[in-house]
Amino acid sequence: MNHKVAFSFADGKTLFFPVQANEVLLDAALRNGINIPLDCREGVCGTCQGRCESGDYSQDYVDDEALSSLDLQQRKMLTCQTRVKSDAAFYFDFASSLCNAAGPAQLSGTVTHVRQVSASTAILHLDLGATTQPLDFLPGQYARLLIPGTTSKRSYSFANRPTSSNQLQFLIRLLPDGVMSNYIRERCQVGDEIAMEAPLGAFYLRHITRPLILVAGGTGLSALLGMLDEIVARGCEQPVHLYYGVRDAADLCESERIHAYAQRIPGFRYTPVVSDPSADWDGKRGYIAEHFDAGELRDAAVDLYVCGPPPMVESIKSWLQLQTLDNVQLYYEKFTESNV
Repeated sequence: MNHKVAFSFADGKTLFFPVQANEVLLDAALRNGINIPLDCREGVCGTCQGRCESGDYSQDYVDDEALSSLDLQQRKMLTCQTRVKSDAAFYFDFASSLCNAAGPAQLSGTVTHVRQVSASTAILHLDLGATTQPLDFLPGQYARLLIPGTTSKRSYSFANRPTSSNQLQFLIRLLPDGVMSNYIRERCQVGDEIAMEAPLGAFYLRHITRPLILVAGGTGLSALLGMLDEIVARGCEQPVHLYYGVRDAADLCESERIHAYAQRIPGFRYTPVVSDPSADWDGKRGYIAEHFDAGELRDAAVDLYVCGPPPMVESIKSWLQLQTLDNVQLYYEKFTESNV
């Protein structure tokens, strides 16, 4: 059987292609026009090195001067020696342009539904069903949308995992006077066509082997909803704790969907945190890092995914450094919310 493989690069681009049963990964990449840098093709030089972020694989031969035992423990691999045993994702620490590979696909979606889900957020549903193939992306990545009637583009994380029917969701922050916000409030109609390019971004769900802490700030929740949908579909034996930070409790959205994850993901916990709450808010207050359990994190190795505004991301990075939590693997995506 064929396996679907994703190659993600340092410039945030991701390429998808099929790999045949027992086929060498490099051969499959080259057959699909992805010219990974290479030299010896014998597992010795290390030129075609990458890292498996998700999925099962084996390697025929790896010289210990190409990859150390620590490298192998960290799931680093040589493309010329790798055979995948499942759908998989690999990361390469160089730009996709080195592979002479095509960039993100240029697509068009049809609005099927739009609704306001909180005081400051709407969810936009698009259908790409008219495209010839399902859109492949890694949960956590984003698309760049061209706002109808304008020349302006805005980037939004997918709020769901890929589907065979090409149904997409995006959380949209509603600003008092923004190009996308005004479109959503004033002109958006079912049937509108929205052009986009996708997939983009190097923030995505990796292979799950340790407990997960997911941290969302505002509409950064969108990327984590996509990850949680993937966890539900894939299954997960590790505990998952979602923190969701907003300024006001009225900004919390998709609560029913979040609570439903507790029925489908064993060990799922949810902690909403409100930084500027009203007097009747009886939940966590302040900033998310204030509610982390340093002792618990020091005792257990965890993967920490953070998506939100730069100040939130930086505050969590600073907190981790102050606590010297070396066993926490941090993945993050900063986004600057446009003011126009």
